[in-house]
Amino acid sequence: MAHRSTGPVFDQPPLDVSGVRTLPDLATVLRALRRRHARQRRDGELTYRELAARTGWSTAAVAEYLTGRTLPPTDRFDVLVGLLGATPVEQGMLATARDRVAEQHRRAPRRTARTGHRSVPRQLPADVFAFMGRDEQLAHLDAILAGPAPNAVVISAVSGTAGVGKTALAVHWAHRVADRFPDGQLYVNLRGYDPEQPMPPTDALARLLASLRVTGAEIPIDVEERAARYRTQLAGRRMLIVLDNAATVEQVRPLLPGTPSCAVVVTSRDRLAGLVARDGARRVDLDLLSLPDAVALLSHLVGARAEAEPEAVASLANLCARLPLALRVAAERAAAHPGATLAELTAELADRQRRLELMDADGDPRAAVTAVFSWSVQHLPPPVARTFRLLGLHPGADFEEYATAALTGTEPAAARADLEVLARAHLLHPVPTGRYGMHDLLRAYAVRLATSHESDADRRAALGRLFDAYLGTVRVATELLDLTDPRPAPRVDAPANPGRPLATPEAARAWLDTELPNLAAVATQSGTGGWPGHAVALSALLYRYLDGGHYADALTIHGQAYQAAESTGDRSGQAHALLGLGVTHLHLCRYERAVDHLRRALAVARRAGDRTQRARVLTVLGNLERLRGRPEPAAGYLRRAMDLAEATGDDVQQALVLSNLGTVDAQQGRYEAAAGHFARAAALAHRAGNRLGEATALTNLGLAEQRLDRHRSAADHLGRALAVFRQLGHRQGQANALDNLGSVHLSLGQPHRAVEYFTEALGLCREIDDREVRAWVLNGLGAAARATGRPADAVAHHTEALGIAAEIGAREPQARAHTGLGHAHRDLGDLPRARRHLAQALTGYTELDSLEAEHVRTALAALSDEDG
Repeated sequence: MAHRSTGPVFDQPPLDVSGVRTLPDLATVLRALRRRHARQRRDGELTYRELAARTGWSTAAVAEYLTGRTLPPTDRFDVLVGLLGATPVEQGMLATARDRVAEQHRRAPRRTARTGHRSVPRQLPADVFAFMGRDEQLAHLDAILAGPAPNAVVISAVSGTAGVGKTALAVHWAHRVADRFPDGQLYVNLRGYDPEQPMPPTDALARLLASLRVTGAEIPIDVEERAARYRTQLAGRRMLIVLDNAATVEQVRPLLPGTPSCAVVVTSRDRLAGLVARDGARRVDLDLLSLPDAVALLSHLVGARAEAEPEAVASLANLCARLPLALRVAAERAAAHPGATLAELTAELADRQRRLELMDADGDPRAAVTAVFSWSVQHLPPPVARTFRLLGLHPGADFEEYATAALTGTEPAAARADLEVLARAHLLHPVPTGRYGMHDLLRAYAVRLATSHESDADRRAALGRLFDAYLGTVRVATELLDLTDPRPAPRVDAPANPGRPLATPEAARAWLDTELPNLAAVATQSGTGGWPGHAVALSALLYRYLDGGHYADALTIHGQAYQAAESTGDRSGQAHALLGLGVTHLHLCRYERAVDHLRRALAVARRAGDRTQRARVLTVLGNLERLRGRPEPAAGYLRRAMDLAEATGDDVQQALVLSNLGTVDAQQGRYEAAAGHFARAAALAHRAGNRLGEATALTNLGLAEQRLDRHRSAADHLGRALAVFRQLGHRQGQANALDNLGSVHLSLGQPHRAVEYFTEALGLCREIDDREVRAWVLNGLGAAARATGRPADAVAHHTEALGIAAEIGAREPQARAHTGLGHAHRDLGDLPRARRHLAQALTGYTELDSLEAEHVRTALAALSDEDG
C-alpha cells in the first residue's frame, strides 16, 4: 500500500528537550510534536479520538497525557511519540526526558489536589514492629513477583488460620517492594470474618475508586460497572493492591485489576481455591510460627527477662499456640508486670486455659487465642474492661474517643485513656487519623463478653447513647456548613454525650467525610435494631451533604430511612427518604428509577397532606424533565410546585422553583424572562436568610445577564455570589461562579483575565470531582484559547470537554463543545471537520429547543459561503 509523502523529516526544526523538567514541560513538547506531525502529513492534527482509536486507550487517557496532568507509562509514552512522528533519535531523547520528569516527580513533595495533579495513593498500614521469621513465605512472594513478565495480573493468596499473622506478612512484604510500584499501593480491609460486618464488593470498590480520585457521581452504583471503572483506572499503571481479610472468592474477584502491570496480595482464612484455579493466583500457605521464631518474637518483645527464663519463654510460646497475635498480647501482659517472673505468668495462663476448658476444641489454635484474650482482659482495670466489651457493639470499622465516650457514658478524656490502655495491651490497633480499630477475633470476643456481662438494657442504653451522639454531631456539622433545611428536618434533642465538638465549617466537613462509613453503618443498625427514628433523622439531616456527591452512601442511608419510616407508619419520613432516593438516582442519570421514587414520594406526601414535601418533589421532577431536554413538562411541574410553595408561604422553596424556571427559560433562549426569575429567587432567598440559595440565584442571574450583554452587571452579581460561596466554603458554588466570571471577561475582551478564572474553577472541579462543571470550564478555556489565537489548544480543551460531557450524558455542554470545535477547526483551515462539528452542535441545540441553534446555523451558512 502506497503512503502519501510527508516530506523529509530533516527539514523540520529539531525538538528541543533539554529544558524539560516537569510534566507541563513534557506536555508542551508532545503538543509541538503533534503540530509538527500535522504539517508533515499536510493534514490536521491527530485528534484525541483518533489517537485513542489507534492505541486502544481511552480518549480521557490521551487528554491526560497531552495536557500534562498524567505522566504516560514508559510503554505508552514510546507508542505515543512514535505515532506523533518522532524519529528514532528523537524517541531516545524523549525517553530520556520522560525519565527525567519521572525522577523529578518521584523526588518532589506531593502536590495538593488543587494543582490538578493526581496524587499517588500510599495506603499501606505501618510496617509491623518486630516482624520475625517467615523467610520462606517472603522468598515465595518475592519469587512470584520476580517471575517471567506476566500476561495477566499477578495474584498472591496468603491463607492461614485466624491470628497466624497473614496481615502482618502481607503488609511487611508490601513495604519491602513498595518502591517497585511507583503509581502507588492500595489497601482495603474486607472484614470478611468480622461478626456480621463483612464488606460487600460494592463498598470495597467505592473505597478503592475514591483512592484513585474517582468520587461522587463518577462512581457507578452496580458492582459490575464499578468493577469495570476500577479496572479502567488501573489500566497501564503499576500498582500494588492488598486485599486483607477476605472471606470468599466472590468478595475478591470484582476487586482484581485487569492489567498485568499490577500485583495483588489477598489474605484469607479460606484457601480461595477458586481464585487459584480460575484466576491464576499463587497460594502462600501460612502455618504457626516455628518454635524458634515464636521464642525470638517473645524475647524481642519481653526484653532481657527472657534470657533468664528460656524454658518459661518456650512454654509461653506453646501456650499461645505460636500464633503472633496471641504472642503479642501475652508479651504485653509480661511487660505490664515486671515484678512477676515469666514462669509465674506462664503458670497463670495455663491455669486460665484449664479453668475455661478451652483446650477441648480439638486442638484448634483459636482456642489458645481466646484464652490469651481472656487472660489479658481479666487483668484490665474494670472500667477499661467494660470499654473493651462495649466497643464490640460499635457498628463501624473504627472509632475515636468521642464515640467511645458515648458508648461508655464517660468523658472523652477518660475514653481516650481507656483506648490507649487497650492499644498498649494489643486489644486495639491504631489506624490513620488518630483512630482505633479492632481485629475481627477481638471484636467477636468483645461481643461475646458484652452479651454475657452486660444486660440487654445496658447494651441498648450504650447503643442509644452512641446513636444520639452521632445524630447530635451530624446536626451541628450540617448547621455549620449551612446544609440544614429547617422545613423537613426532624427535632433532634441535644444528647448527653454530644460527640466531637466542631467549631468551624472545615472541621465539620472533615468530620462528616471521615465518619460517613460509620454513619451509614449507624443508619443500618438503628433502622433494623429498634431505633427507626434515628435512621429517619439521619436521612433528613444528611440530605444536602449526601446530595453533594456521596451517592453510594446516600442510597444506603435513604434506603434504610425509608424502611424504618415504613415500619412505623411515618409518612413524612417515607416521603423524605423517597425524595432522597429519587434525587440520588437523578444525579446518577438513572432517570427511570428516579421517576419511580419521586412519584411514590409524591403519592405518600399527598396522602399525608404535606404540601411542603409535595412542592419539593414536584420541583425535582421539573428539574429531571429539564435535564432530559423536555422543557414543557418541566415548566408544568415547576408551576405546580410554585403554587404549593406560595400557598404555604415557603420562601425557600419559591426561590428554588424560580431558579429552576429561570434555567428552563435560559435553555430556550428566553434570557430576559430567566433574569427576572433569578432576580426574584435571589430576593426571596435573601429574605429567608438562605445565603446558599441567594448565592446560587445570583450566579444564575449573572449567567443570564451575560447573554443579554449586561456584562458589568453580570460581573457584579457573580462577584457577590463568589464572595458568599467562599465564606460558606462551598466549592461547587465557587467553581460555577468562577466559570461564569471567566465567560464574562471573555465577552469583555479580556481573555487572559478569563483564563485566570477558568483555571481556578478547573482546580476546584478536580478537587470535588464535578465533571459537568468541569466540561463547561474546559469549553471556556477553549474559547479563551481561540480568542488569543491558539486554535490548536482550543481543539484540545473542547475535545476534552466533549469526552466528559458525552460520558455523563450532559447534552448542553456537548453541543457547546461541538460549537467550539467547529470554530477552532475553521480557524485551522480544516473546513470539513468544522462543518461536521457545527452540524452536530446544531442537532444538539435543536433537540434542546435552544435559541443557540440559530447562531450555529448562521456559522454553518458562513462556512458554505467560504466553500463557494
